[in-house]
Parts: sequence; structure tokens; C-alpha cells
Amino acid sequence: MEHNSTFPIKQNELDMLRDEASGYLKSVQWEQGNRAKNKDNDAKDESILLYLSRANSGSNVEITSVSKTILALKKRLLPDSIAIPVHLNQTLYAVQEGLTLGIWIKDSYYDASGLSSLSEKKSALDSNGKREFESKMQTATAFQIFATSYKILHDLKTSASEDLSVMKQKFAGIPEVSFLSPLKGIACMLFYYEKYLGHPDIIKSDKDVVDFTVVYFEAFIDEINLRKSSLEYTETITDRTYKLENTDFAISGWENTFAGTAVSVEFNEIQFEQIVGNKDAKHFARRLTERMLSYDFDAQKNPFQELGGFMPVFMGYGIPGTGKSMLIAAIATRLKEHCDNLEIPFLFHPMPDTLISTFQGGSAEKMVEWMKPMQDPTKLIFAPIDDAENNLQERTAQGVSAGVKEVIGVFLRYTEGAYAVNYGNSSVGLFTNLPEMLDKAVISRVQGRFKIDGARTEHDFLDQDYIWWKKFEKTIPDFVNMQNPTNYEFLKDQGLAKNMGDILNSVAKPSEERVLEAYDKAQKLHKTSEHLFFASLYKEIQKIFPFFSSRDVRNIQSAISLRLTDFDLEQDWFENPEIYFKKDYQTKFNMLQELMKSNMNGLDFSEIRRQEVVRYLDNVATIADTDFKRKVDARVNQLNIDLEARRNFENEN
Repeated sequence: MEHNSTFPIKQNELDMLRDEASGYLKSVQWEQGNRAKNKDNDAKDESILLYLSRANSGSNVEITSVSKTILALKKRLLPDSIAIPVHLNQTLYAVQEGLTLGIWIKDSYYDASGLSSLSEKKSALDSNGKREFESKMQTATAFQIFATSYKILHDLKTSASEDLSVMKQKFAGIPEVSFLSPLKGIACMLFYYEKYLGHPDIIKSDKDVVDFTVVYFEAFIDEINLRKSSLEYTETITDRTYKLENTDFAISGWENTFAGTAVSVEFNEIQFEQIVGNKDAKHFARRLTERMLSYDFDAQKNPFQELGGFMPVFMGYGIPGTGKSMLIAAIATRLKEHCDNLEIPFLFHPMPDTLISTFQGGSAEKMVEWMKPMQDPTKLIFAPIDDAENNLQERTAQGVSAGVKEVIGVFLRYTEGAYAVNYGNSSVGLFTNLPEMLDKAVISRVQGRFKIDGARTEHDFLDQDYIWWKKFEKTIPDFVNMQNPTNYEFLKDQGLAKNMGDILNSVAKPSEERVLEAYDKAQKLHKTSEHLFFASLYKEIQKIFPFFSSRDVRNIQSAISLRLTDFDLEQDWFENPEIYFKKDYQTKFNMLQELMKSNMNGLDFSEIRRQEVVRYLDNVATIADTDFKRKVDARVNQLNIDLEARRNFENEN
């Protein structure tokens, strides 16, 4: 299900369709089907379904008006008020905008699918032509209703109550759905919507109107999803995305982003000081949190994106048992503490373990459902994928399930390309023991990477033990009868580094043989302070690793930009958010630029560039090597088994 292209929905084109939409709200005509009419006929109670089926007096055709009913509701709910209550107004507007967008989508399908030309020569069609015409009519209707419902949900979801269970209890379902023609589809949808609104038990308050509207149109989307497999000629729906200009609204095939708006997952709170070693990882995590917190909710962008210091996708890798899960919890803890302090909504959104589905297409749907909330510009979102090699493993490897391929397809689409909306408020973190098992295209999306290598020095191991035995101290004071080190204060080394320079001072030359060889070749031709040095180095690297591409060069560039923005935000900015966090976007941007300039004074661009290139290339080589080495080991193992089996066989015979 690849979506290839994005088409804009222009506001001025919608303006021309708005009258038609408000016409539907003023009046539609619908004739109830017998099944809907006879529902619950012998039941004596005045249930909602019965009320719906008796919706008209005797005659089957009835004209309904949503706008009249909304006005009647206003009188009933707020008899003394002159202005329309805010929720009623908002709902009426959202439904009108939804209808307008639906008409636009239907027109677009007419043109794209060839339905327009079929309707023009309708009278001259043969039986095959008629069948195609009717079939496309049904698809056009379904897509129009879907788009309408989807837009209404998009506009109202944030105003509805968090918990809609009470409203869902009152709601008795949708008696019938019509795909016969766009007009009938809309008429049927608005007819029952109006009936529900007019029922005295459904709407008790102004807010109920929004809540009910969300429940009703969600149910409509579910109804369409149940029926969509029987629709034909849908390729011009599923192969494209329509994006409404100047908004974050987009419609991509039948994808429904609102299936359960994401809620933050619980996690154990952990401070960075409780994690031993992992200097690189802790530093990276701290920078990530400071950068995310700089996001501007009004402008819906992040000044760090403009400065080149933001990472929508990053990766932490290391051997098992070095603290990946602790690190995830520590990043979440730090973000949550700051968000609570700054009164910012925060979403901790780890990838669920149950993502890969055995159903064809099921994994893609679940993955879309997981990735969609990351396009919500109203909160900060941290989305870790622990043991990333399980769901994002190399697609070409033997025995990789169709589900994994679907998940990777969705991941790539949402991290780069037409879908990748990144406001600078969300970051996906891949955490893995086996980076070499990750799909190459997935790895190439990673803009920041760091090692999670656990305890590395004598002091690290001292501290790891200290964290453990100091618990006994609390309960039985003199039980731990051992001598403390004389020249080291516990946990002193576990603080955060000032900047990457502290951590990286050891990077002289590549440690990986083939990279070193390429590096030396390039160095014979050019000084490391010449631009040409890097160009010839990349060329050499490409000879060794054919998969090294422009994307890798871009990743190196973003790593260098990260170093240039590798400065601390001032401590008092956190203590008094008014100084920085609560300022408008432009002010924040200017303040960061000042900090960046003063930070860059002590830096040497060519040296930073050299360090980051060495770091990245070593990393590429390690990952490529490990993969190759594992394949060789597996093959050697298999040959040994074959040999042994042959020996045993010969001995038996």
C-alpha cells in the first residue's frame, strides 16, 4: 500500500463548494429502507432505535434539516441566551466544513477514476459500462462519506470529552448506510444524525452535541471500514494523499488516525545519576530533552530545527545489559518533569510489542495507528522502539515476515517523504543490541546515534556496586563492613558531560581497518582542513561499502550540526520559564543563535567535521562487518554440522 503522491486541497476551491454543503444542512430528503423502519417494531419501549425507525409520520419520504434542529437545541438548552452556544456553533461549522471537503474529494475521485466521462455518456453505456458506472458511483459515495466524517472528527476531536463511554452507551448505532449515489449517501448520513440530535435523551448539554457528533461520525467510519473491501476501483484512493493547504489535515486512502487517540503509557521514574557509565548516551538524551522542550506550540515549529540541532529519529545501540530500558525511562522521566513544570502536555508513546500481525495488512494498519499520533502538534512526544531489531529487521534477510515488511514500509513513509510532517515536537528512538540486523533503509533515517555501553571504567564499576549495596546501609547501618576508596567520591563520575568534546577527545583516526585505509589514502592527497579531503574520503568509502550514499552524507552533516548546537541551555531558563520557554518563536530563535555563536567561539569547524566523519564511518563499518561476520559464522557452523552428520552416517553404515 504505497502512497506515491500528495495532492493539495486548495482553500479557494473549497470556498466554491461551501454553499452546496450548507444547502445539505438546511434540508435533505431521505426515504427510510424497510429494514431500518421495521427495527424493533413490536417492542413496546420507546427505545432510541424505535424512535429512529418511527422517524417519520406514515410516509417514507421525509425532509430533515440539521440547522433547524441545532437552533431548536439552542432554545431548549439555553433559552435566555442570544448568541449560539460555543459548542453548537463549533459543531455546525465542523459538519459544514466536513461536507465541503467531502464534496471536493468526491469530485476529485470522479475525475481521477474516469467516472466523470462515464456519467457524460451514461445513456449510451453497454451492460459492462453500466456495471462500471454503478460500481464507481458506490466507491465515490463511500469515499465522500469517509472524507466528510474524517474531517469532522479532525476538527472536533480535541474539543470532545476525554471519556466518551457514556455517550457511546446512549448511542444505538446507525440503522442504515447508503452508497447508491453521493447525494443519497449524504442524505442518509444527515437524516439519522438529525434524528439523534432531536432525541431528548441524547443531548442534555451544549458539550453533548460535540461528544455525540464525534461518536456518530466515528461510527460512520467504522461502518465504511466494514464495507470497504467490497468496493471496486479504489486504486485512485489508496495511491495518494490529499493535504489541505495551510493546515495539518491530510487524508491518505482509508487510513483512520483517530482510532484511539494516543494516551501516555506509565513508566518507572529514573534519574540519569542512577545510570552508570553511558556518558555518550546520557549526554545525547539530555540534549534531546532540552531540544524538544524548545518547541513552540503557537508557531508549531522548533527553533532547533532551523539551527540544525533536532533529531526526529535517533538510535542507541550496545551489547545486552548496558541499560537501554533504564535510559528510555530516564529520558521519559526528564521530559515529563520539565513538561509538568512548564505545563506542557507530554506523550510517552513506546511501540507496542504486539505490533506484528499475522493478518495480511494488519501490521501496516497497526503501525499507522502507532505512528499517526506523532503528527499531533499539540504535545511533546517521545516514541521509543525497544529491541528495534524485532520489528524493523533487514527486509532481505531470509524468513522475514510480511508483517515486518509492512511495518518498515509505514515507518519509512512517515519518517521521510510526503507524510513526514515533523514539527520538532516528537522524536522516535530506536534502541537495539543488534544494529546490524536493522533494515538498511531504516538505519539511513537515523540522524543521531550513540553507544549504550554501560560501565566502562573502574569508577563506573565502583558506582554500580555502590548503588546496590547502599540499600543495605539504609536498613542495617554497619552491615557493609568494607573500606571506601580514598580518592573517589561515589557517583562523582556519573554526572552529565559538559559537551561532546569531553566525551570525544580520544577520536584521532578511524579504528576500523578498511576505514583507516581509505582515510590514509585521502590524507595523502589532501589535508583534513581541505574540503576535497572529505570528498575523496567519501569516494573511497563508497568503493568499500557500495551502500554508502548521499543520505549518509546528509546524516554526517546533521551530526556536525548537532555538535554546533551542543550547548547547555541556561539553568535559570528552567527555573524561570518566562525568560526563554514562554517567549514567542522568534525571540527563542534569536536567544539560541546568540548562545550558539558564543559556544562556537571555542570550536574548530574542520576538527569537529573530521571527528564526526570518523565516528560515523567507524559506525557504518562496524554495523556492516558484524552482519557479514554473523553470516560467515552461521555458514561455518552449518558446514561443521554437515561434516559431522556425514561422519556419523558413514560410521553407521
